[in-house]
Amino acid sequence: RDDERPGPACYCGRHGCIETWLSGPGLAADHARHTDRAMTGEAIVAAMRAGDEGARATFARWLDRLGRGIAGIVNVLDPDVIVLGGGLSTIPEIYDALPGRVAPHVLGGGFDTPIRPSRHGDASGVRGAAWLWNDADAPAG
Repeated sequence: RDDERPGPACYCGRHGCIETWLSGPGLAADHARHTDRAMTGEAIVAAMRAGDEGARATFARWLDRLGRGIAGIVNVLDPDVIVLGGGLSTIPEIYDALPGRVAPHVLGGGFDTPIRPSRHGDASGVRGAAWLWNDADAPAG
């Protein structure tokens, strides 16, 4: 969106990369920009659940950005299921709210793709890397 440009600086040297918005540190940085309060992602979620308006607004912005990002993937790949990973994927509120944030940005406006948490929580990426490492070391044959 225009109000998000050019976006926060990313470790890659660019600005506004999706990681700068959707990671835990990205959530915390967005919250600090809008409220002048430094909080961790976990503290923001706890405050949101307790009814803190600033935290609720931060979480809503985060969901909107996640929904737009997922819609781009859906528009290109049309997956059968979307599996979220990472630390923020353990927030249960995501899974009820997110489909409504994706649908307005999907071509044709319909969205019924299931969105699920990863089976092994935020450690799924590490597990996948271990499987790849193990497969790479396996003898051919």
